[in-house]
Amino acid sequence: MNKTDLILIFDFGSQFTQLIARRLRELFIYCEIIPFNTDLEKFLADKPNFNLKGVILSGGPSSVLDKSAPKFSDKNFIHIENLNIPVLGICYGLQLLVYKYGGKIHKSKHREYGHTRIKKSKNSSLLKNSKNEFVVWMSHGDSIDRMPKDFIITSKSRNGIISSFDCADRKLYGLQFHPEVAHTESGTAILKNFSVNICKVKNFFKPSSFISSKIQEIKKLTGNDKVLCALSGGVDSSVAAILVHRAIGKRLICMHIDNGLMRKDESKKIIELFKKHYKINLIFKDASDLFLKRLKGITDPEKKRKIIGNTFIEVFEKETKKLKDVKWLVQGTLYPDVIESVSFKGPSATIKTHHNVGGLPEKMKFKLIEPFRELFKDEVRVIGKKLGLNDSFINRHPFPGPGLAIRVISDISKIKLDILRDVDEIYINEIKESGLYNEIWQAFSVLLPIQTVGVMGDERSYENVVALRAVTSKDGMTADFFNFDKDFFTRVSNKIINKVKGVNRVVYDISSKPPATIEWE
Repeated sequence: MNKTDLILIFDFGSQFTQLIARRLRELFIYCEIIPFNTDLEKFLADKPNFNLKGVILSGGPSSVLDKSAPKFSDKNFIHIENLNIPVLGICYGLQLLVYKYGGKIHKSKHREYGHTRIKKSKNSSLLKNSKNEFVVWMSHGDSIDRMPKDFIITSKSRNGIISSFDCADRKLYGLQFHPEVAHTESGTAILKNFSVNICKVKNFFKPSSFISSKIQEIKKLTGNDKVLCALSGGVDSSVAAILVHRAIGKRLICMHIDNGLMRKDESKKIIELFKKHYKINLIFKDASDLFLKRLKGITDPEKKRKIIGNTFIEVFEKETKKLKDVKWLVQGTLYPDVIESVSFKGPSATIKTHHNVGGLPEKMKFKLIEPFRELFKDEVRVIGKKLGLNDSFINRHPFPGPGLAIRVISDISKIKLDILRDVDEIYINEIKESGLYNEIWQAFSVLLPIQTVGVMGDERSYENVVALRAVTSKDGMTADFFNFDKDFFTRVSNKIINKVKGVNRVVYDISSKPPATIEWE
């Protein structure tokens, strides 16, 4: 079996590091992000099935002039030179290469942030096929004062600041701007130039190869043991369940817990799909009464999350005690979760607790199977399609772990949840019938904690307000509201108010992320 070619991204703390990986993965180039202080030689020793073809040094918030700035070890530089592989420095990474090889960095009088126009000054294999002048995304306060020997300047900004260099003899390349950010023209092409033309990546990431290798890995890992999968019905856990079922068949046991906070008929659809269609051994537990009892009177969203997470663990643990000989637990962990957990800075500032339910208690003593810990969400969707899941399922919009509890902006009751379920079904169905579903990253409804006066028939009404939300996004990190036309709003508003008892007003959320988040809580 051919080894998969690998590009390694050393993280120096940039908010855009994850975007570098996403852009490369979109080109089917396998890459991983690791902290800047990782011992490269030891890391590669644990990657026998990969062939390292190149290294990227990310941006970061530090200045190479600071004593406390993160540095790249001489040992790693020597190992890279011995492997004779190319290195690309981006922003802080560029300055690090200049500093390391004898150049000079200084605090610039012209700090550059945001859109900046640059002009090529020399032919460059890195900037091949880009315009002579093009717009890039800058984010730096330090600049190059003097280049190291044999480093060739290939572009400058309108401020006269060096924007890129080549040193082909040493296979060193640098960009002062961020090619991974969508605002940079030809950004993806530049990353492709580096990885394909310069690093000579040939053995690309292939979903079909991933499936076959994972199936063999899971078979070998589990032996004759039984495996348990907590099946929420979301894309990640569903695709993971089908993959593991392909590997071990009846030894997989799936468990679905209805917490009463799901979309309309969600549990019924999950049972039909996995138990009846895929013939997977599925245990169903309706714990909705328990969840709703514990959520009664709770309005704070963080308390809601904690109650839901703790109750899920309690119910899951109780049900698993009824099972015998189960030694493994399948989790749908994705690569962004792994990146966050290994960041050299530690987790980023908490905006809100992650939507997904937290880890299970160690006393359960399950060994973990995380088949997608190297993948992004869009790659899991591709795997799901290869495994035979239909498009309507694998392309479903994201749904938060706490479910509708964080879309009822008040205390929780079954009546409120049923209203929201009915509203949401009308809204989503109207989006699908209009052919807009796949153009939208996420769409949902929110039940607001206010009532307003209305007129229904000849009578005064005093009923609930619902907000509709729909956003476009590439990865959920930033988002813009979707611009429906007036006819759509008229249809969906009329249907909701006429068909859902208890609602007399519909509003639409036109805020973007940032400053807002996608979800309301």
